Amino acid sequence: MSWSKLKQQLESFLCPALNGRVEYRATGYRYLPDKAGLCYISVDKKDVLRMNDKMSSIRWYTAELEIKNDPDIQIPISDEEMEKVRKDTKGTVPEDRLKVIARNRKISEYAKELLAAQASLSKSNFVAVATQFLSTSIEESIESKDILLNVLALVDRRVGKKRILNMSEKMKLKHPVVQYFYELRRSTC
Repeated sequence: MSWSKLKQQLESFLCPALNGRVEYRATGYRYLPDKAGLCYISVDKKDVLRMNDKMSSIRWYTAELEIKNDPDIQIPISDEEMEKVRKDTKGTVPEDRLKVIARNRKISEYAKELLAAQASLSKSNFVAVATQFLSTSIEESIESKDILLNVLALVDRRVGKKRILNMSEKMKLKHPVVQYFYELRRSTC
């Protein structure tokens, strides 16, 4: 599918409040038709998400320790996770320390998922992921671990206000790029 056709289809699914604010762009090389251009998403004429660019305005995480120390990342701990730590330590650890251990384990898992997701995003082919988005359901795109699929689903008009407002807990565990687009969409509700 040509870029112009794909862009037209993606923009036809934008929620009305974001129409004109969110744009899908691509650079092309006239004399190098086999060289892939750079695709990016801009919000209010500012480039927000660039594929293959680690210096975008959305923060790219580079180390697990940086993720662990980020105060903006809040990881909810469930009772089941606390119980698992309690069983693993055979009840020898004080109760207040159990929560710290459970949180650190969950943050480590989260950090690994974030790093894997952004590595796949920087290698991803925007056109391939966008084509996949057009052929899959919104539910699959929202639940996917692929950052780009999440972003495309969040700005989609088929995702209603009620669903947007109900997914705030899920969004806390998503990549900062996804959280940015979630907040953008939520501000339009």
